Amino acid sequence: MEHIASPAQMGLNIATLAGGCFWCLEAVYDQMKGVAAVESGYMGGQIDHPTYEAVCSGRTGHAEAVRITFDPAIVSYRELLEVFFVIHDPTTLNRQGHDAGTQYRSAIFYHTPDQRQVADEAIAEVMKGGMYPGSIVTQVESAGTWYEAEPYHQEYFSRNPFQGYCAAVVGPKVAKFRKLFTAKLK
Repeated sequence: MEHIASPAQMGLNIATLAGGCFWCLEAVYDQMKGVAAVESGYMGGQIDHPTYEAVCSGRTGHAEAVRITFDPAIVSYRELLEVFFVIHDPTTLNRQGHDAGTQYRSAIFYHTPDQRQVADEAIAEVMKGGMYPGSIVTQVESAGTWYEAEPYHQEYFSRNPFQGYCAAVVGPKVAKFRKLFTAKLK
């Protein structure tokens, strides 16, 4: 049997972030230099193997999230968080735009103590910098079990750029990222 190297064995790290609809985050991070892969999925809930429909009910406790595999020699965890705090509103509890419910909460799921420290520092810096008029409500939680979303959610924006939600919500976030973080584009 052939051994497949893990991301860590290849020198890659994992970041897991929730900032509303996972289509938005995936579409942005897919374009970021140093990011090897982005998957949409669910984290932070109480049931095993949740479905999209169950998560959307708001009763599983899961957040729509993305798992980002990145090369820390090219992009730091801190840089991923800098983008995170610009492409979603971390001041709205359980909501992003018209999407409401705990599944759309702002959360950073840390995988190591260092990631937790960086997340706490990033939140403090955003609050101190006055980037948003309200308080940051982003939750910082230990990463639990990752559940990959159904195949039709993967690369959704790249496959459906003219779908209504993509054109109205995802597209503008991608454009904002491309404008503000030109040096970080692949």
